[in-house]
Amino acid sequence: MKTRYTSLLSVKKNIMQKSERVLQSANANLNNAQIALQLSFESLDEIDSPKIGRISDFLSSRMLLDTQRSVIRHNEEWGGFAKKEIKNAKEQLKLDMMEYEKFNYLELEEINKVLKLRKIAEAKELDEIARMTYSNNKKRKPFEITITFYTTYFNTFFTSN
Repeated sequence: MKTRYTSLLSVKKNIMQKSERVLQSANANLNNAQIALQLSFESLDEIDSPKIGRISDFLSSRMLLDTQRSVIRHNEEWGGFAKKEIKNAKEQLKLDMMEYEKFNYLELEEINKVLKLRKIAEAKELDEIARMTYSNNKKRKPFEITITFYTTYFNTFFTSN
């Protein structure tokens, strides 16, 4: 049953579904950030510092370690950003779900109101039919009703044999 809230409810449902997709995307982004951070730590563990050798080897090893630490910081910031993104997406989804539920409730109330009015109208129609039937029977005289009954009874008795 269509109500004045049906189209609005459809729009709110689409908005809610979009918010769900944004939350899923934010969760995937956080997952990617955590994987990148884990890989950064593993890569840092793989870097060996030279024990002996030229100073340029020590400097290049130090530069590699600094670069890897920079990558780790970047991935940690990315993870923090992704967590904030998830928090914001959850809040937005919560608001969108509340809006959807509000309009869903209003639509259900409107439907119940219409059904109640239909029931009342149907009851009035049945009352009118009963009143008309009663008044038609009341207009007949008792003698006519008795004759009609006996006529019908004898007609069915003699026609069925």
